Amino acid sequence: MSRFASITAEPDFAHRVRLAAASLPGALQSFQANFLPTSIDDVFGQLVGEPLEVLVLGPDLRSEDVLNFAAAVDVRYPQISIVYAAEPTHELALAAMRSGVRDLIAPDSDVDSLRGHLDQAAAVAAVRSASVPSPSAEVAPASGHGRVIAVMSPKGGVGKTTIATNIAVGLGKLAPMSVVVVDLDLQFGDVASGLMMSPERTVLDAVQGPMDALSLKTYLTPHSTSIYGLCAPKNPADADRIAPREISDLIERLAKEFQYVVIDTSPGLGEHVLATLDQATDVVWVCGMDIPSVRGLKSGLEILDELHMLPEHRHVVVNMADRKSGITIQDVEATIGIPVDVILPRSKAIPLSTNRGVPALQDGLRDASVKGLRKLVERFKPQWEQERKQLHRRVVFQ
Repeated sequence: MSRFASITAEPDFAHRVRLAAASLPGALQSFQANFLPTSIDDVFGQLVGEPLEVLVLGPDLRSEDVLNFAAAVDVRYPQISIVYAAEPTHELALAAMRSGVRDLIAPDSDVDSLRGHLDQAAAVAAVRSASVPSPSAEVAPASGHGRVIAVMSPKGGVGKTTIATNIAVGLGKLAPMSVVVVDLDLQFGDVASGLMMSPERTVLDAVQGPMDALSLKTYLTPHSTSIYGLCAPKNPADADRIAPREISDLIERLAKEFQYVVIDTSPGLGEHVLATLDQATDVVWVCGMDIPSVRGLKSGLEILDELHMLPEHRHVVVNMADRKSGITIQDVEATIGIPVDVILPRSKAIPLSTNRGVPALQDGLRDASVKGLRKLVERFKPQWEQERKQLHRRVVFQ
């Protein structure tokens, strides 16, 4: 089956590409970025699912960067068709042909025209792939591993589910249909109510059934924000029927099919949480602005550090922050020993959105806490954008 990917930060063009690819065999993986990385590995290392056949580069990318990038791809992956959206001048067409770009399309092409170009590019890729000598098969882009984001807190009641669902909805705007939120608070999970979902199947069905690519999506519940949900069992007693090893296998399989896997964990550091951490690439630590919550986070970090189970990327979020709480952000940082990355001020809008089952980032609310949630989502953009970020910059709570 054909497989597509696109790199662009131009929303209208990205939307038309998504509509065009929707009626073609295979899936589309989107990267929302207006520049290309210095190494093609930064892109191919993040591809998940089926082998890539067509890469669409948007009109907001510099032609010089596109030509250099295409030349590097053509050397290592000659079977992949690169399609570039730019006005097809004679000079650009000649340079594109020399660099390995297979097709130029007008940036304002309609959906039907884009679909025709993508279909033709996929056909060319299939022919070229079939003609690649067997030794070159070793250089074909292998299936990558999606980003696994575990939202955690040693203490309950700090807003993990609200943050997890908003992260998923925010990422759904960056990578439509490439995000799944998994509720691993297996006894009392609230992802279903937080997203107003009525799942027919749950985590229990997923771990007990086949996990091939086709079967996997039958366990998921689609959401209107272009994400999927895998909800907790409806009966709390069913949590005992799910082994930590099954959780680890489930996450590993989902990460091979989705660009982002967002996991809402249960409070504490139980076996299922440790199994999640074993697969996580990122952990979002959530604490409130109260001493028990902060001390709980400090203890959790120390325990996981001793177990060598701290993921490479961490993001510390102080939720429901209030200057009248009696402690400051500096007090929190001094206690846990690491910087706070995102502050979510106490807000009336967030609980209201949670009770309505409509995440704040879906509703487009204007609120200081919503701004903080957007900042948190920004931290999970394509990895090559990290060179533009200043991670762990000291935050200011006003």
